[in-house]
Amino acid sequence: MSIVKIILLAVVFGTLAGVVTGFLLVEFSATSQNQLIKDFYETENAVHVSPHSLRGKMDKGVDDYVLVDLRSKEEYDNEHIVGAINIPAYKDKTTAAYDEVQRIVGEFSKLSKDKAVIVYCYSTPCMTGRKVGLMLAEEGIYVKHLNIGWNEWRYDWQAWNHEHEWQATDVKDYIASGPEPGKPKPKASTGVCDAVASGLGC
Repeated sequence: MSIVKIILLAVVFGTLAGVVTGFLLVEFSATSQNQLIKDFYETENAVHVSPHSLRGKMDKGVDDYVLVDLRSKEEYDNEHIVGAINIPAYKDKTTAAYDEVQRIVGEFSKLSKDKAVIVYCYSTPCMTGRKVGLMLAEEGIYVKHLNIGWNEWRYDWQAWNHEHEWQATDVKDYIASGPEPGKPKPKASTGVCDAVASGLGC
């Protein structure tokens, strides 16, 4: 076989290999990107809890969750979301207690295994819930994360409730003070979407 034929065969096979490899890379990239998108939404739905759906459960008297306020005891005692218990991740208003892993994990390990445990901290971007969630996951305890924090629940009620509910609801009905959790009071329909029936809420 002449050197020219060898070179031609090498070029042909090289070109074919390049085309096939390029095609596979494009297909893999699209599949990979789609899988990342799917994984993102599966994670979001597994971890985040809609405050609107939580409020709907309160209105309907559904008690299939444990709500945990991670702020300091002082802040919790002043005001908290009604029904929430306090497992502080802060020693006081300004000092985080992330070094108290044994205490935090110990308190969470006592909670009901039959109910979803939902944590909240100061605000939507606050990292406390995420840090505590990771701390617990490393110990085999898995918690969900309220999709807003205390500040949005208490001071920005209209931002996450539907417009037709603004007059039908009052944030003060969903707030408690003192060292006890308080108990949500079931209400007649306030227009909240049916989180219980659909399982998804809004």
